[in-house]
Amino acid sequence: MMSFVPACCEIVGYVLFAPLLLGVNHIEAAVMGAVLSAVSPAVVVPRMVKLIEEKCGTQKSIPQMILAGASCDDIFVIVLFSTFVTMAQGGSAKATDFLNIPISIVLGVLLGAAVGFAVFFLFEKAYQHSHKIRNSTKAIILLGTSFLLMSIETLAKPYVAVSGLLAVVAMACVVKLKADKSVSVRLSEKFGKLWIGAEVLLFVLVGAAVDVRYTLTAGVMVVLMIFIALTFRTVGVCLCMLGTELTAKERLFCVIAYLPKATVQAAIGSVPLSLGLSCGKIVLSVAVLAILITAPLGAIGIDRTHKALIGGEN
Repeated sequence: MMSFVPACCEIVGYVLFAPLLLGVNHIEAAVMGAVLSAVSPAVVVPRMVKLIEEKCGTQKSIPQMILAGASCDDIFVIVLFSTFVTMAQGGSAKATDFLNIPISIVLGVLLGAAVGFAVFFLFEKAYQHSHKIRNSTKAIILLGTSFLLMSIETLAKPYVAVSGLLAVVAMACVVKLKADKSVSVRLSEKFGKLWIGAEVLLFVLVGAAVDVRYTLTAGVMVVLMIFIALTFRTVGVCLCMLGTELTAKERLFCVIAYLPKATVQAAIGSVPLSLGLSCGKIVLSVAVLAILITAPLGAIGIDRTHKALIGGEN
């Protein structure tokens, strides 16, 4: 539920209030909601991994739940985004388009798992035959395979829906589960170094596309819209917690951990503008302000409250 309920609630918030506050139509509001409703893996994932290593909240698997939910949340939202953009461009969305969402998720996981086993088998066979593959080479193989999986999504699109992003995540999970812990740690370090450059490039390109004067003009209404949407997201997270054994403090931590937005918004925030949609400027403005407001809010909130809300070592 954490992988789709909070995002759906936030999108509903945009669909209901963005037409009133920002002057867009309901389809454009849905596009905006799809861009803005994703949790930032760049903020959430490393912090949850750290909490797991410190055994903070792990007795009830709180960091693991947030880590898994936030990762799937991004993929779910991006699949919705492509559907809403098609509608905003004048196309139509059939019921089958929405039925394709669970199909793309299942096929993406299966494809990624199969490829992950194949990659692991390649690494193991090379090791058994004394042909040791350097970690840098392994990272390049995984990166190239990831691009291949994304290409498969495009090639298969006319026939069947497959989530290339989820396939990449599933592949990485299988490799991590099957490989020795030291191997996965070294690979993580390699990709961490790659991410340093990619992150700078991503946010610089987003900054270059922003019309600062337009953003400042729409500022007050945009900020109000962001906080209204976060309220809807909070309700969604609370709904997911119903019936669980989590305390009020632990539920509050889950709400805080689901606030930050950055990476996905930077990646797809400028897409509506590049496609020539009339809502392109306002979507990008909202995305940028959401990053500036929620990324530090969520990051500081997680760092400052985790000991008080989910406890120390269990």
